[in-house]
Amino acid sequence: MRSIVLSQRQERDGLLEKAYLLRDNQTEAEKFLASPLIKLITGPRRAGKSVLTLLLLKDKNFAYLNFDDEQLLEKFNEDAVMQALAEVYPGFDYLLLDEIQNLVHWDLWVSKLYRRGINLLITGSNAKLLSSEMGTVLTGRYLELEVLPFSLTECFRFKQQSWTAELPDDRARLMLQVEDYMHYGGYPEIINSREITESYLSSLFDSIVLKDIAKRYKIRKTTELYQLATYLVSMFCNEFTYTSLKEDLNFSSKSTLQKFCEYLQQTYLFFYLPRYNNKLKLMQKAPQKVYVVDNGFLASSAFQTSENKGRLLENLVFLELLRRKNKIGDNIFYYRSRNNRETDFVVREKFHVKQLIQVCYDMSGKKTEKRETDSITECAGELKCNDLLIITWDQDGTIEKNGMTIYVVPYHKWCREYWKNDR
Repeated sequence: MRSIVLSQRQERDGLLEKAYLLRDNQTEAEKFLASPLIKLITGPRRAGKSVLTLLLLKDKNFAYLNFDDEQLLEKFNEDAVMQALAEVYPGFDYLLLDEIQNLVHWDLWVSKLYRRGINLLITGSNAKLLSSEMGTVLTGRYLELEVLPFSLTECFRFKQQSWTAELPDDRARLMLQVEDYMHYGGYPEIINSREITESYLSSLFDSIVLKDIAKRYKIRKTTELYQLATYLVSMFCNEFTYTSLKEDLNFSSKSTLQKFCEYLQQTYLFFYLPRYNNKLKLMQKAPQKVYVVDNGFLASSAFQTSENKGRLLENLVFLELLRRKNKIGDNIFYYRSRNNRETDFVVREKFHVKQLIQVCYDMSGKKTEKRETDSITECAGELKCNDLLIITWDQDGTIEKNGMTIYVVPYHKWCREYWKNDR
């Protein structure tokens, strides 16, 4: 065991020597570190959870265990591990447990460590597995921080791209960078290697579906699982019900399909947004909309047959809303009016609708403007909301409609204005 821990220390030290980008939520994460509670960092594979945690601990005396290591999992023994950690990291102040969900009964072990007073940071790529088991064993004893692939502002910082665009050439360069992000997403390892996007994301997709889900849950019908996953990618930003999916994919069992959908959500590959309704039963019966964790999956020819810039932009807006600490089914939803007009996002604060957001890539045409403004004002009337926003590709301004003011803002400006202050 000591040799495994020593080998992982070399891995840790090598990672610490590299230069990394500070994340948008770095300040929040540093406050998070000061708490004596268990620090749980969750998010999809390869989104930067481990790097964020290493940045937080860089100048600290901390021990490290990576449970993506088959050798560690095969030879794991609590007493031997603790002895090896004490020898390799004498007097450590923090213990980082990376991808802990791979360890069977990890929650019981973590509970023991916490009771012994060990200051723990835990990363993992399975939302429900981690949160439900932590909630069962350690209710009220942990804080959770979610890490997604790079935001637009993080990509700009990574590429050292200026937001200043006073001259036409500067503006053209800025919009090319935004378009690059819209198509290829924000996975850190491919920001400067766009030529490998398809192969990288295809491999990552397969790893999530076949390793993190099929292998973990001992799924025999891997073909059906993979078929469902690829189908959900193709229908991003669209509504679905489990009944409609069962019919479209010819699944024999609706309960199996629903279980597969839950697994795909737990690993952060997909998110399902409910339709807003004051009555919980009606909300649960209504169709949900599906979104994907990164636009790179959507633009890859491995999954996508045709481009739809409106849907690509809508998926980006959804992900940005998640980065702003909005919770699905708690304070973000979509909505359809009694006349079946849709607003893409309803943002709720406590028990009141705070803002309605519509996404429209190009609203320059009069018919398109009428359609989008009619939809959002009708929904606003039903939901009694006066804060109306339409996010576009490059249009900016205000529109007066039906006694309401609608703010129109380009996506890149909406992102920049929020994150330009230290949050």
